[in-house]
Amino acid sequence: MARSGRDEIDNIPHDELTALLLERVPAAIALVDPDMRFIACNRRWITDFKLDPDNVIGRSHCDLFPENAEKWREMHARALAGENLTHELDRSEQDDGSTDWLRWSLAPWHDEAGKVKGVLFVSEVQKSQLEKDLRARVLSEELSLFIDIADNFALSMLDDAGKVTIWNSGAEQLSGWTEAEMVGKTFDMMFEASDRDHGLPERQLALARENGVFRDRCWRVRKDGTRFLADVTITRIAGDDQLPSGFGQIVRDVTKEDIQSQSLEASAVLLRSILDTVPDAMIVIDEVGIMLSFSKAAEKLFGYSHEEVIGKNISMLMPSPDHEQHDEYLARYRRTGEPRIIGTNRRVLGMRKDGTIFPHVLRVGEARGGGRRMFAGFLHDLSDQEETESRLQELQRELTHIARVSEMGTLATAIAHELNQPLMAISNIVQTSVALVEGGDKEHLLLAARALEEAGREALRAGEIVKRLRSFVSRGELDRTIENSGGLARDACELAAGDAKFRNVAWRVVVADDAEDILADRIEVQQVLVNLVRNAMQAINRDGEIEVSVRPDGDTMHFTVSDTGPGVPEGRIGTLFEPFSTTKPTGMGMGLAICRTIVEAHGGKIWHEHNPNGGAAFHFTLPKFNSENADAD
Repeated sequence: MARSGRDEIDNIPHDELTALLLERVPAAIALVDPDMRFIACNRRWITDFKLDPDNVIGRSHCDLFPENAEKWREMHARALAGENLTHELDRSEQDDGSTDWLRWSLAPWHDEAGKVKGVLFVSEVQKSQLEKDLRARVLSEELSLFIDIADNFALSMLDDAGKVTIWNSGAEQLSGWTEAEMVGKTFDMMFEASDRDHGLPERQLALARENGVFRDRCWRVRKDGTRFLADVTITRIAGDDQLPSGFGQIVRDVTKEDIQSQSLEASAVLLRSILDTVPDAMIVIDEVGIMLSFSKAAEKLFGYSHEEVIGKNISMLMPSPDHEQHDEYLARYRRTGEPRIIGTNRRVLGMRKDGTIFPHVLRVGEARGGGRRMFAGFLHDLSDQEETESRLQELQRELTHIARVSEMGTLATAIAHELNQPLMAISNIVQTSVALVEGGDKEHLLLAARALEEAGREALRAGEIVKRLRSFVSRGELDRTIENSGGLARDACELAAGDAKFRNVAWRVVVADDAEDILADRIEVQQVLVNLVRNAMQAINRDGEIEVSVRPDGDTMHFTVSDTGPGVPEGRIGTLFEPFSTTKPTGMGMGLAICRTIVEAHGGKIWHEHNPNGGAAFHFTLPKFNSENADAD
């Protein structure tokens, strides 16, 4: 025993000192003065608290145990005040990370005069015993609690021989046997006779004894003889001073669960099969754009395998600017909850593994499952469709061009006569001017100058006729521009009605004062009007009237070409706008079909009505110009 402070120790009664420092006492003992400095301690104190024996006496308790300094100051003060303190179970964390359980007591010690001279510490490390007691207590409490609340499970305790010692209410409900009927009986009562004959209950216990636990799904039997698929867990319980050895058994009826699991598995297989065979691609992403699923059709569409894309951001399948902006699209939706493409079809561009960009229709749906938000995108490739449409548009332009050229054959005579007038006037004026110039006097020269001015105007007139002709026959690309609806009608009529005077056909264009502009391809709309006016001219043949009117009609401009001819026979009305439908001996029957195609391509419609004044009236509408359809175009 280490000794120091001889004067202080001499003041302690001999018998008390002997008792306090008795080395055979199975406890750690220490004395501290009123300032918590160690006066004496035994070897058990040194070893239990892993202290340096040469560096304890005279040191402050708070220096040696700084982690609990405040706690022990308070305890020390209470003991100095005469209080005896004890603690049966106190947790003490050691510097090496281990944990000790202590039972300790503090008591004041007095001199012969009865004055408090310090505090006596007595400490016993109870780690092994207390942990054993604690484990037994916790196990007992948890077992009782588990047995009480586990109504949804058949819980039973078995001894080493497999006889039931505990049978909870869940076991009663599942099996039909009460606790009184089962306690003391072997648990093989819940096995079928054939399983008992083959020793299945004993094998299950043997496996639990050997491996510590046995788990399986097998058939069990109720008291009424019905079978059910059971999820069984048998756990080996090693005996100790607190509990006897044996087994714990948990049985759960999973018959419906197994059927549902098989159904879910079959549904999942069927869904995968459908997704792998449908022509449209499907991609599933999470709320930050990470790909979770990539169908076979998606692999074929983009050129990536499933393994190459899963776990990566879907922006890798997008060209700029969507590649850089897609994460922000998702972030905005998470912030605002405002859907912009969810539930709608939208044409977007994708980028294949080889870098090629292609158009597709995207439809996005939102779902929540497994505690997270997911988005499923269905993609339909438009490459072939748009290539076909582009080719059809090219063929349509070819066809309309041929139709215009063909139409020019029927207009040739009228146009030749219309050109002949300004050309003859120019010829006569020039000849007259030559004669006037030869006269040489000032008056004649002035007349010649005026004549030449007139010749210039006639030449411009001839040039406008040729310009309209060339524009009509030209085969340009579709070019929609803002056009004056009334001016467009007048120009078309002047081109189409060149021979009207020789047929004695009067024509006029009536434009409403509130007529508005349209966004259209000038040449194509002129072609519609020329075709309708020429049809009216041919229907009248001689002596009649043609009126072209232009007026607003809601969001559209309404064009009408009416005549006083014989009208359209009833048998022809149903097929007027079909290709190759004609009554002309030399016609192809494509004129009105082309008119319908052009009008519908502009977002309008065309139809026929009987003219109240006799004859026929053809109507068509075209959308008025506004900023929205301009942007869309």
